[in-house]
Amino acid sequence: MMTLTIWSDFACPYCYIGETRLEKAIEELGIKDDVQIDYRAFELDPTAPKEVTTTTPERFARKYGLSVDGAKQQIEHISELGRELGIDFRYMTTRYSNTRDAHRLMKLAEEKYDRATVGRLNEALFAAYFTENLVLSDHDVLTAKAVSVGMDEKEVREMLASDKYDDEVRFDEREAGMRGVRGVPYIVFNGEFAVPGAMSIDNFRQALKREMDKTADKPSDSITGRAHTCGPDGCQLM
Repeated sequence: MMTLTIWSDFACPYCYIGETRLEKAIEELGIKDDVQIDYRAFELDPTAPKEVTTTTPERFARKYGLSVDGAKQQIEHISELGRELGIDFRYMTTRYSNTRDAHRLMKLAEEKYDRATVGRLNEALFAAYFTENLVLSDHDVLTAKAVSVGMDEKEVREMLASDKYDDEVRFDEREAGMRGVRGVPYIVFNGEFAVPGAMSIDNFRQALKREMDKTADKPSDSITGRAHTCGPDGCQLM
């Protein structure tokens, strides 16, 4: 069984794109039953408010020193990458807020439910943000998504009303810091080598094949050593 450990955030476009590309590579190789995915929390902005206070173009422009029109062009380019994968990607109208509770919800799913449910919840939360443009700090939104994948409503609401799993989220982020992770997505194959950024389907397929054949390159190779730029909207390989 191959284990992939993924650090990501639900408000990160490259995470959604990268994980979708990875899933397609796994499907193309026909190894879905031979791959176990472990999800790790990584908040792009732990200080983000629970209320939506700005639009995505405004936030993007301020972060990267662009005009609003320039920001919209970049956002549209990223959205097109998602659409190429069959995602109804609506990055322009996303409603940015704190994602801590969404990560805590994933921890509940990981502890109490099977891996299929965890995977469905992961996809549902990404879609909630990038396709439905819902607010991921809203407990009603999180509860509805949890119930939609088969989780117990009462249990979810009780957890969200508490601070349960907060320590687990912080532990994931501390571990990322110890690994030198500066942005997401960040994927570790069998605890041996890491892939930072949203690679192409072909590159993911090659990485999976190498691991399957036990001929993965060392961490200094061309994949793990490639530079990547990171920001509040994720990482992109250079």
